[in-house]
This record gives sequence, C-alpha cells and structure tokens, in this order.
Amino acid sequence: MASLRLSGKHCKLRALEPSDLDFLYRLENDVDIWEISNTVQPYSKNILERYLQHAHLDIYQAKQLRLCICNNENECLGLVDLFDFDPKNLRAGVGVIVADAAMRNQGFATEALQLVLEYAYDILGLHQIYANILEDNFSSIALFEKLGFEKVGTKVDWVFWRGTFKNELLYQKIKS
Repeated sequence: MASLRLSGKHCKLRALEPSDLDFLYRLENDVDIWEISNTVQPYSKNILERYLQHAHLDIYQAKQLRLCICNNENECLGLVDLFDFDPKNLRAGVGVIVADAAMRNQGFATEALQLVLEYAYDILGLHQIYANILEDNFSSIALFEKLGFEKVGTKVDWVFWRGTFKNELLYQKIKS
C-alpha cells in the first residue's frame, strides 16, 4: 500500500475552515456552475456558516467529505467532494471544481483528484469511485479518462438546464 499524501507537488487538500466562508459563498453562488452542481437557488452566508459548523462530521456520519484544494501558498482554489459514501458496498461518488476559470487546465484538478482517490482507496478502503459528467463537459471527461475512469453508461436527458435536456455520462474507476 502506498503511503498517504494529502499534498502533492502543486496542491494540497485540507478540511474546510470557518475562514473559507467567503470562498464557499462565491463558489456556491456562481450561476455558471449551477448546471453541474444541480443548484437552483442562491445560498446565504448564514446557511453556509451552519454548513461549516457541521463540516467536522466524519464521512461515516455525513456520508460525504468536502476538501479544499489549495495551492502551495495555501490559497483555496477549488473543492473536491466525495459524496454518496456507501461503506457497505465500498463506493462513493467524486466531484471536483477549480473555481476560477483562469486557474483551470493547470493540473490542480488532476492532482487533487489523484490525492482524493488515494485517500478513498487506501484510507477508506473503497473498491470503486464514480463520477457523473455532462456529455458536453469535455475537460472533465478528459480529466477522468486520463486518471483511468471508464465510461459505463449514459443517462439520457438527465439534466434540464435553461430549457434544454442534457445527457449525463457515468464514469467509474474500480480499484485494481
């Protein structure tokens, strides 16, 4: 088994902190990403403060884990989430977002995803991880395929956004 790292060459993963409130507020209220997050209304700072107060719950209690993706200067660049955690069947979903479009395609999401996969397989003992990706999100498709995820299905007309139905692809990676 490889040794666990929550930091890589260009980024590290850390737990959410109360000081992340403004970052979380901007990210959760960014209408441009609501399509992929299934968000339909803004979040208040009050709601997000309460969320942060409960962010200490472990993945076995909350069935999810959200970690900040930070650069080497400890600036929060994005988030990586494990969700739908199922300890019985040893699986979880994963999602990743780099908030600032100018910071995307620089390897942060790749490294963050590698780190969270290592955590999920080596610490949580998961057998498989899955991701749901809109079929027109070519950057995410390339990212997940580069890391060994395989397309295992298509959910037809799965997401309705701004008057249009879109297909969502199901990607899966089973621990080798």
